[in-house]
Amino acid sequence: MQVWDGISDARLTFSASEIGLERPQEGMARLTENLNLQRGLLRHLEKLPEVQLIDKTKVQSIIRDTEERGGWPLVHLDNGRVLRARLLVGADGFNSPVRSYAQISSFGWSYDTQGIVATMVHPPRGAFQGPNTTCYQRFLPTGPIAFLPLSPTVSSLVWSTRPHIASALTASDPDVFASMINAAFRLPELSLRYLYNRIIEAQANGTPLTHAEIQQEILWREQSHSIDHNSAYASAVIQPNADVGVPAADSESLPPLVTSLQPGTVATFPLRFNHTDSYIGEGQGSRTVLVGDAAHTVHPLAGQGLNLGIADVECLARCIDDALQKGGDVGSYTALLPYAQERYLENHTLMSAIDKLHKLYTSTLEPVVWARSVGVEVLNEFDSIKAALMMTAGARDHKLNNAAAGWNMAAKGVEGLAAGVNAAKLLSGGIGGMIGMGL
Repeated sequence: MQVWDGISDARLTFSASEIGLERPQEGMARLTENLNLQRGLLRHLEKLPEVQLIDKTKVQSIIRDTEERGGWPLVHLDNGRVLRARLLVGADGFNSPVRSYAQISSFGWSYDTQGIVATMVHPPRGAFQGPNTTCYQRFLPTGPIAFLPLSPTVSSLVWSTRPHIASALTASDPDVFASMINAAFRLPELSLRYLYNRIIEAQANGTPLTHAEIQQEILWREQSHSIDHNSAYASAVIQPNADVGVPAADSESLPPLVTSLQPGTVATFPLRFNHTDSYIGEGQGSRTVLVGDAAHTVHPLAGQGLNLGIADVECLARCIDDALQKGGDVGSYTALLPYAQERYLENHTLMSAIDKLHKLYTSTLEPVVWARSVGVEVLNEFDSIKAALMMTAGARDHKLNNAAAGWNMAAKGVEGLAAGVNAAKLLSGGIGGMIGMGL
Protein backbone atom coordinates (compact mmCIF):
# COMPACT_ATOMS: atom_id res chain seq x y z
CA MET A 1 0.00 0.00 0.00
CA GLN A 2 1.23 3.49 -0.86
CA VAL A 3 -0.18 6.58 0.88
CA TRP A 4 0.95 10.12 0.20
CA ASP A 5 0.17 13.75 0.94
CA GLY A 6 -1.58 15.58 -1.88
CA ILE A 7 0.26 18.82 -1.10
CA SER A 8 3.77 17.87 0.04
CA ASP A 9 3.95 14.40 -1.61
CA ALA A 10 5.35 12.91 1.64
CA ARG A 11 4.86 9.17 1.13
CA LEU A 12 4.30 6.16 3.37
CA THR A 13 4.71 2.67 1.92
CA PHE A 14 3.60 -0.68 3.31
CA SER A 15 4.76 -4.04 1.98
CA ALA A 16 3.53 -7.48 3.01
CA SER A 17 7.11 -8.76 2.78
CA GLU A 18 7.94 -6.61 5.82
CA ILE A 19 5.85 -8.91 8.01
CA GLY A 20 7.16 -12.15 6.53
CA LEU A 21 4.47 -12.60 3.88
CA GLU A 22 6.31 -13.26 0.65
CA ARG A 23 3.72 -15.11 -1.45
CA PRO A 24 1.05 -13.07 -3.32
CA GLN A 25 -1.82 -14.97 -1.68
CA GLU A 26 -0.52 -13.92 1.74
CA GLY A 27 -1.22 -10.22 1.37
CA MET A 28 -1.60 -8.00 4.42
CA ALA A 29 -5.32 -7.70 3.64
CA ARG A 30 -7.86 -8.91 1.10
CA LEU A 31 -10.30 -6.86 -0.96
CA THR A 32 -13.52 -8.68 -1.79
CA GLU A 33 -16.60 -7.38 -3.56
CA ASN A 34 -19.69 -7.24 -1.35
CA LEU A 35 -21.65 -9.51 -3.70
CA ASN A 36 -19.04 -12.23 -3.20
CA LEU A 37 -19.18 -11.84 0.58
CA GLN A 38 -22.95 -12.22 0.51
CA ARG A 39 -22.77 -15.21 -1.84
CA GLY A 40 -20.21 -16.93 0.40
CA LEU A 41 -22.31 -16.29 3.50
CA LEU A 42 -25.48 -17.68 1.90
CA ARG A 43 -23.64 -20.81 0.78
CA HIS A 44 -22.34 -21.32 4.31
CA LEU A 45 -25.82 -20.90 5.81
CA GLU A 46 -27.10 -23.65 3.52
CA LYS A 47 -24.84 -26.07 5.43
CA LEU A 48 -26.41 -25.12 8.76
CA PRO A 49 -29.89 -26.72 9.00
CA GLU A 50 -30.45 -25.17 12.43
CA VAL A 51 -30.38 -21.69 10.88
CA GLN A 52 -33.62 -20.47 9.31
CA LEU A 53 -33.27 -17.71 6.73
CA ILE A 54 -36.26 -15.41 6.26
CA ASP A 55 -36.06 -13.24 3.15
CA LYS A 56 -38.37 -11.00 1.10
CA THR A 57 -39.91 -9.97 4.41
CA LYS A 58 -39.98 -6.64 6.24
CA VAL A 59 -39.93 -5.90 9.94
CA GLN A 60 -43.04 -3.86 10.75
CA SER A 61 -42.39 -3.25 14.42
CA ILE A 62 -40.48 -4.40 17.48
CA ILE A 63 -42.29 -4.35 20.81
CA ARG A 64 -41.58 -5.70 24.28
CA ASP A 65 -43.43 -8.76 25.55
CA THR A 66 -45.22 -8.66 28.90
CA GLU A 67 -43.22 -8.98 32.10
CA GLU A 68 -45.05 -12.23 32.86
CA ARG A 69 -43.52 -13.69 29.69
CA GLY A 70 -40.03 -12.39 30.42
CA GLY A 71 -40.18 -9.07 28.56
CA TRP A 72 -38.51 -10.53 25.49
CA PRO A 73 -38.44 -8.51 22.21
CA LEU A 74 -41.25 -9.38 19.81
CA VAL A 75 -40.42 -8.82 16.13
CA HIS A 76 -43.57 -8.38 14.00
CA LEU A 77 -43.10 -9.23 10.31
CA ASP A 78 -45.24 -8.06 7.40
CA ASN A 79 -46.36 -11.65 6.72
CA GLY A 80 -48.14 -11.76 10.07
CA ARG A 81 -45.46 -13.81 11.78
CA VAL A 82 -44.11 -12.78 15.20
CA LEU A 83 -40.60 -13.76 16.36
CA ARG A 84 -39.96 -13.87 20.10
CA ALA A 85 -36.23 -13.35 20.69
CA ARG A 86 -34.16 -14.46 23.65
CA LEU A 87 -31.47 -12.20 22.15
CA LEU A 88 -32.11 -9.63 19.42
CA VAL A 89 -28.94 -8.64 17.53
CA GLY A 90 -29.06 -5.32 15.72
CA ALA A 91 -26.93 -5.74 12.61
CA ASP A 92 -29.29 -3.48 10.69
CA GLY A 93 -27.17 -0.50 9.70
CA PHE A 94 -26.89 3.16 10.63
CA ASN A 95 -30.68 3.76 10.88
CA SER A 96 -31.10 0.74 13.13
CA PRO A 97 -34.68 -0.17 14.19
CA VAL A 98 -33.18 -2.39 16.90
CA ARG A 99 -31.25 0.56 18.33
CA SER A 100 -34.45 2.62 18.30
CA TYR A 101 -36.34 -0.14 20.11
CA ALA A 102 -33.58 -0.45 22.72
CA GLN A 103 -33.58 3.36 23.15
CA ILE A 104 -29.79 3.49 22.90
CA SER A 105 -28.65 7.03 22.19
CA SER A 106 -25.64 7.95 20.05
CA PHE A 107 -23.37 10.89 19.39
CA GLY A 108 -21.52 12.07 16.31
CA TRP A 109 -21.52 14.46 13.40
CA SER A 110 -21.75 14.59 9.63
CA TYR A 111 -18.65 15.43 7.62
CA ASP A 112 -18.95 18.03 4.88
CA THR A 113 -17.95 15.22 2.56
CA GLN A 114 -19.51 12.75 0.14
CA GLY A 115 -18.08 9.34 -0.62
CA ILE A 116 -17.95 8.25 -4.27
CA VAL A 117 -17.51 4.59 -5.16
CA ALA A 118 -17.11 3.00 -8.57
CA THR A 119 -15.55 0.01 -10.29
CA MET A 120 -12.72 1.05 -12.62
CA VAL A 121 -11.34 -0.75 -15.68
CA HIS A 122 -7.68 -0.33 -16.64
CA PRO A 123 -4.96 -2.17 -18.61
CA PRO A 124 -3.01 -4.95 -16.85
CA ARG A 125 0.39 -4.20 -15.42
CA GLY A 126 3.22 -4.70 -17.92
CA ALA A 127 5.69 -7.58 -17.99
CA PHE A 128 8.31 -5.46 -16.21
CA GLN A 129 5.94 -4.40 -13.43
CA GLY A 130 4.52 -6.15 -10.42
CA PRO A 131 0.94 -7.50 -10.31
CA ASN A 132 -2.04 -5.28 -9.53
CA THR A 133 -1.87 -5.98 -5.79
CA THR A 134 -1.01 -2.51 -4.48
CA CYS A 135 -3.49 -0.06 -2.97
CA TYR A 136 -2.90 3.65 -3.61
CA GLN A 137 -4.31 6.50 -1.55
CA ARG A 138 -3.68 10.21 -1.99
CA PHE A 139 -4.81 12.63 0.71
CA LEU A 140 -6.19 15.79 -0.90
CA PRO A 141 -7.50 18.81 1.06
CA THR A 142 -11.02 17.97 -0.16
CA GLY A 143 -10.66 14.34 1.00
CA PRO A 144 -8.68 11.19 0.16
CA ILE A 145 -8.95 9.23 -3.08
CA ALA A 146 -8.17 5.50 -2.98
CA PHE A 147 -7.44 2.93 -5.69
CA LEU A 148 -8.16 -0.62 -4.45
CA PRO A 149 -7.20 -3.57 -6.70
CA LEU A 150 -9.66 -6.39 -7.32
CA SER A 151 -8.18 -8.19 -10.32
CA PRO A 152 -5.44 -7.59 -12.94
CA THR A 153 -7.70 -5.24 -14.92
CA VAL A 154 -10.37 -4.11 -12.43
CA SER A 155 -10.06 -1.98 -9.30
CA SER A 156 -12.40 -0.22 -6.90
CA LEU A 157 -12.57 3.53 -6.31
CA VAL A 158 -13.33 5.23 -2.99
CA TRP A 159 -13.14 9.00 -3.35
CA SER A 160 -14.12 11.32 -0.50
CA THR A 161 -14.67 14.92 -1.54
CA ARG A 162 -16.87 17.97 -1.02
CA PRO A 163 -20.59 17.46 -1.85
CA HIS A 164 -20.66 20.00 -4.71
CA ILE A 165 -17.58 18.41 -6.28
CA ALA A 166 -19.03 14.91 -5.88
CA SER A 167 -22.27 16.02 -7.56
CA ALA A 168 -20.37 17.55 -10.47
CA LEU A 169 -18.13 14.52 -10.98
CA THR A 170 -20.92 11.94 -10.86
CA ALA A 171 -23.11 14.05 -13.18
CA SER A 172 -20.32 14.21 -15.78
CA ASP A 173 -19.82 11.88 -18.70
CA PRO A 174 -18.22 8.60 -17.45
CA ASP A 175 -15.15 9.25 -19.63
CA VAL A 176 -14.77 12.70 -18.08
CA PHE A 177 -15.06 11.18 -14.62
CA ALA A 178 -12.41 8.56 -15.49
CA SER A 179 -10.05 11.31 -16.67
CA MET A 180 -10.57 13.20 -13.42
CA ILE A 181 -9.74 10.05 -11.42
CA ASN A 182 -6.42 9.80 -13.26
CA ALA A 183 -5.73 13.49 -12.71
CA ALA A 184 -6.60 13.32 -9.01
CA PHE A 185 -3.75 10.87 -8.44
CA ARG A 186 -1.25 12.88 -10.47
CA LEU A 187 -1.82 16.62 -10.82
CA PRO A 188 -0.84 19.18 -8.14
CA GLU A 189 -3.69 20.23 -5.90
CA LEU A 190 -3.81 23.72 -7.44
CA SER A 191 -4.62 22.32 -10.88
CA LEU A 192 -7.24 19.96 -9.45
CA ARG A 193 -9.07 22.92 -7.93
CA TYR A 194 -9.05 24.60 -11.33
CA LEU A 195 -10.47 21.49 -13.01
CA TYR A 196 -13.21 21.14 -10.38
CA ASN A 197 -14.27 24.74 -11.04
CA ARG A 198 -14.23 24.23 -14.82
CA ILE A 199 -16.52 21.20 -14.56
CA ILE A 200 -18.90 22.92 -12.12
CA GLU A 201 -19.09 26.12 -14.20
CA ALA A 202 -19.66 24.21 -17.43
CA GLN A 203 -22.52 22.23 -15.89
CA ALA A 204 -24.04 25.40 -14.43
CA ASN A 205 -24.01 26.94 -17.93
CA GLY A 206 -25.73 23.90 -19.40
CA THR A 207 -22.71 22.87 -21.50
CA PRO A 208 -20.95 20.02 -19.66
CA LEU A 209 -17.34 19.41 -20.64
CA THR A 210 -16.70 16.66 -23.17
CA HIS A 211 -13.99 14.05 -22.81
CA ALA A 212 -11.85 15.82 -25.42
CA GLU A 213 -12.21 19.14 -23.60
CA ILE A 214 -11.24 17.79 -20.19
CA GLN A 215 -8.28 15.95 -21.70
CA GLN A 216 -7.14 19.20 -23.31
CA GLU A 217 -7.46 21.00 -19.98
CA ILE A 218 -5.43 18.28 -18.24
CA LEU A 219 -2.79 18.35 -20.96
CA TRP A 220 -2.38 22.10 -20.57
CA ARG A 221 -2.02 21.76 -16.80
CA GLU A 222 0.57 19.00 -17.21
CA GLN A 223 2.59 21.16 -19.56
CA SER A 224 2.40 24.12 -17.17
CA HIS A 225 3.80 21.88 -14.40
CA SER A 226 6.54 20.52 -16.73
CA ILE A 227 5.28 16.94 -16.47
CA ASP A 228 7.05 14.78 -19.06
CA HIS A 229 4.54 13.07 -21.36
CA ASN A 230 6.49 9.80 -20.89
CA SER A 231 6.23 10.03 -17.11
CA ALA A 232 3.75 7.99 -15.07
CA TYR A 233 2.38 11.35 -13.90
CA ALA A 234 1.08 12.14 -17.40
CA SER A 235 -2.54 11.12 -17.95
CA ALA A 236 -3.86 13.46 -20.65
CA VAL A 237 -2.76 11.13 -23.46
CA ILE A 238 -3.17 7.41 -22.73
CA GLN A 239 -0.76 5.43 -24.89
CA PRO A 240 -2.49 2.38 -26.45
CA ASN A 241 0.58 0.17 -25.87
CA ALA A 242 1.72 1.71 -22.59
CA ASP A 243 2.08 -1.74 -20.98
CA VAL A 244 4.58 -2.90 -23.62
CA GLY A 245 8.30 -2.36 -23.10
CA VAL A 246 10.21 -0.90 -20.18
CA PRO A 247 7.88 1.20 -17.99
CA ALA A 248 8.65 4.67 -16.68
CA ALA A 249 10.90 4.79 -13.64
CA ASP A 250 8.08 6.14 -11.46
CA SER A 251 5.38 3.74 -12.70
CA GLU A 252 5.18 1.79 -9.42
CA SER A 253 4.43 5.00 -7.51
CA LEU A 254 1.04 5.45 -9.17
CA PRO A 255 -1.94 3.25 -10.04
CA PRO A 256 -2.66 2.21 -13.65
CA LEU A 257 -4.48 4.73 -15.83
CA VAL A 258 -8.24 4.21 -15.74
CA THR A 259 -9.72 3.74 -19.21
CA SER A 260 -13.42 3.34 -18.29
CA LEU A 261 -15.92 2.76 -15.48
CA GLN A 262 -18.19 -0.25 -15.23
CA PRO A 263 -21.76 0.91 -15.98
CA GLY A 264 -24.03 1.17 -12.98
CA THR A 265 -21.26 1.05 -10.38
CA VAL A 266 -20.95 4.78 -9.59
CA ALA A 267 -22.67 5.71 -6.32
CA THR A 268 -22.38 8.41 -3.65
CA PHE A 269 -23.23 8.52 0.04
CA PRO A 270 -22.76 11.02 2.89
CA LEU A 271 -19.94 10.41 5.35
CA ARG A 272 -20.39 10.69 9.10
CA PHE A 273 -18.95 9.82 12.49
CA ASN A 274 -21.39 8.12 14.86
CA HIS A 275 -20.96 6.01 17.97
CA THR A 276 -23.66 4.72 20.31
CA ASP A 277 -23.42 5.32 24.04
CA SER A 278 -23.75 1.59 24.66
CA TYR A 279 -23.76 -1.66 22.70
CA ILE A 280 -26.19 -3.42 25.08
CA GLY A 281 -29.84 -2.56 25.70
CA GLU A 282 -31.06 -2.19 29.27
CA GLY A 283 -34.40 -1.81 31.01
CA GLN A 284 -37.21 -1.70 28.45
CA GLY A 285 -34.66 -2.45 25.72
CA SER A 286 -33.02 -5.43 27.40
CA ARG A 287 -32.01 -8.57 25.48
CA THR A 288 -30.66 -6.49 22.60
CA VAL A 289 -27.11 -5.97 21.38
CA LEU A 290 -25.68 -3.88 18.51
CA VAL A 291 -22.90 -4.75 16.05
CA GLY A 292 -21.39 -3.08 12.98
CA ASP A 293 -22.87 0.12 11.58
CA ALA A 294 -25.79 -0.10 14.00
CA ALA A 295 -23.25 0.62 16.76
CA HIS A 296 -20.64 2.74 14.98
CA THR A 297 -20.05 4.55 11.70
CA VAL A 298 -16.63 5.79 10.66
CA HIS A 299 -14.98 7.67 7.78
CA PRO A 300 -13.87 5.17 5.09
CA LEU A 301 -10.37 6.65 4.63
CA ALA A 302 -8.74 3.75 6.53
CA GLY A 303 -11.01 1.05 5.09
CA GLN A 304 -11.88 -0.23 8.58
CA GLY A 305 -15.68 -0.04 8.67
CA LEU A 306 -16.30 -3.66 7.64
CA ASN A 307 -13.33 -4.92 9.65
CA LEU A 308 -14.73 -3.34 12.83
CA GLY A 309 -18.09 -4.99 12.19
CA ILE A 310 -16.53 -8.41 11.59
CA ALA A 311 -14.50 -8.06 14.80
CA ASP A 312 -17.73 -7.19 16.65
CA VAL A 313 -19.43 -10.34 15.38
CA GLU A 314 -16.45 -12.54 16.20
CA CYS A 315 -16.33 -11.21 19.76
CA LEU A 316 -20.11 -11.48 20.26
CA ALA A 317 -20.06 -15.08 18.99
CA ARG A 318 -17.40 -15.93 21.59
CA CYS A 319 -19.49 -14.38 24.37
CA ILE A 320 -22.61 -16.28 23.30
CA ASP A 321 -20.68 -19.53 23.05
CA ASP A 322 -19.17 -18.97 26.48
CA ALA A 323 -22.61 -18.31 27.98
CA LEU A 324 -23.99 -21.52 26.43
CA GLN A 325 -21.02 -23.57 27.64
CA LYS A 326 -21.67 -22.35 31.19
CA GLY A 327 -25.43 -22.85 30.96
CA GLY A 328 -26.15 -19.13 31.11
CA ASP A 329 -28.78 -16.94 29.48
CA VAL A 330 -27.39 -15.60 26.16
CA GLY A 331 -29.65 -12.55 26.36
CA SER A 332 -28.69 -11.48 29.85
CA TYR A 333 -26.68 -8.35 30.53
CA THR A 334 -24.04 -10.45 32.31
CA ALA A 335 -23.50 -12.65 29.25
CA LEU A 336 -23.21 -9.67 26.90
CA LEU A 337 -21.07 -7.41 29.10
CA PRO A 338 -17.71 -8.93 28.05
CA TYR A 339 -18.56 -8.09 24.43
CA ALA A 340 -19.12 -4.42 25.24
CA GLN A 341 -16.04 -4.25 27.45
CA GLU A 342 -13.80 -5.68 24.73
CA ARG A 343 -15.16 -3.90 21.70
CA TYR A 344 -16.29 -0.43 22.80
CA LEU A 345 -12.90 1.03 23.75
CA GLU A 346 -11.11 -0.66 20.88
CA ASN A 347 -13.64 0.66 18.36
CA HIS A 348 -13.68 4.16 19.83
CA THR A 349 -9.89 4.40 19.86
CA LEU A 350 -9.61 3.53 16.18
CA MET A 351 -12.59 5.69 15.21
CA SER A 352 -11.12 8.70 17.01
CA ALA A 353 -7.75 8.20 15.33
CA ILE A 354 -9.43 8.05 11.89
CA ASP A 355 -11.46 11.17 12.67
CA LYS A 356 -8.33 13.11 13.71
CA LEU A 357 -6.50 11.88 10.60
CA HIS A 358 -9.31 13.17 8.39
CA LYS A 359 -9.22 16.57 10.05
CA LEU A 360 -5.42 16.71 9.90
CA TYR A 361 -5.29 16.14 6.15
CA THR A 362 -8.05 18.57 5.23
CA SER A 363 -5.89 21.46 6.47
CA THR A 364 -3.79 23.45 3.99
CA LEU A 365 -2.02 25.60 6.60
CA GLU A 366 1.72 25.48 5.96
CA PRO A 367 2.76 24.59 9.55
CA VAL A 368 0.23 21.74 9.62
CA VAL A 369 1.34 20.45 6.20
CA TRP A 370 4.98 20.62 7.32
CA ALA A 371 4.32 18.82 10.61
CA ARG A 372 2.31 15.97 9.10
CA SER A 373 4.86 15.56 6.28
CA VAL A 374 7.73 15.27 8.78
CA GLY A 375 5.69 12.72 10.71
CA VAL A 376 5.06 10.63 7.60
CA GLU A 377 8.69 10.73 6.50
CA VAL A 378 9.88 9.64 9.95
CA LEU A 379 7.20 6.94 10.33
CA ASN A 380 8.14 5.52 6.94
CA GLU A 381 11.56 4.60 8.37
CA PHE A 382 10.12 2.55 11.26
CA ASP A 383 9.55 -0.93 9.83
CA SER A 384 8.47 -2.34 13.20
CA ILE A 385 5.72 0.26 13.65
CA LYS A 386 4.55 -0.22 10.07
CA ALA A 387 4.45 -3.98 10.61
CA ALA A 388 2.24 -3.50 13.66
CA LEU A 389 -0.08 -1.25 11.67
CA MET A 390 -0.32 -3.80 8.86
CA MET A 391 -1.08 -6.70 11.20
CA THR A 392 -3.79 -4.64 12.92
CA ALA A 393 -5.43 -2.89 9.97
CA GLY A 394 -5.59 -6.02 7.81
CA ALA A 395 -7.97 -7.72 10.29
CA ARG A 396 -6.08 -10.98 9.84
CA ASP A 397 -3.98 -12.97 12.32
CA HIS A 398 -0.55 -13.00 10.75
CA LYS A 399 1.97 -15.57 11.94
CA LEU A 400 5.54 -14.61 11.12
CA ASN A 401 7.64 -17.24 9.40
CA ASN A 402 9.89 -17.80 12.44
CA ALA A 403 10.89 -16.31 15.74
CA ALA A 404 13.82 -14.49 14.13
CA ALA A 405 11.41 -12.35 12.13
CA GLY A 406 10.29 -10.64 15.34
CA TRP A 407 13.86 -9.81 16.28
CA ASN A 408 14.50 -8.56 12.76
CA MET A 409 11.59 -6.12 13.06
CA ALA A 410 12.88 -4.90 16.41
CA ALA A 411 16.34 -4.36 14.95
CA LYS A 412 14.87 -2.52 11.98
CA GLY A 413 12.98 -0.32 14.42
CA VAL A 414 16.27 0.76 16.02
CA GLU A 415 17.77 1.37 12.59
CA GLY A 416 14.66 3.30 11.66
CA LEU A 417 15.10 5.58 14.65
CA ALA A 418 18.46 6.77 13.36
CA ALA A 419 17.20 7.01 9.78
CA GLY A 420 14.08 8.83 10.93
CA VAL A 421 16.07 11.42 12.84
CA ASN A 422 18.31 11.93 9.82
CA ALA A 423 15.27 12.41 7.59
CA ALA A 424 13.89 14.93 10.03
CA LYS A 425 17.19 16.79 10.08
CA LEU A 426 17.01 17.11 6.33
CA LEU A 427 13.57 18.66 6.62
CA SER A 428 14.45 20.95 9.51
CA GLY A 429 17.68 21.64 11.30
CA GLY A 430 16.29 21.49 14.83
CA ILE A 431 13.55 18.87 14.68
CA GLY A 432 15.95 15.91 14.66
CA GLY A 433 17.29 16.66 18.13
CA MET A 434 13.78 17.15 19.47
CA ILE A 435 12.63 13.77 18.13
CA GLY A 436 15.76 12.04 19.42
CA MET A 437 15.36 13.44 22.94
CA GLY A 438 11.65 12.72 22.98
CA LEU A 439 12.11 9.10 21.99
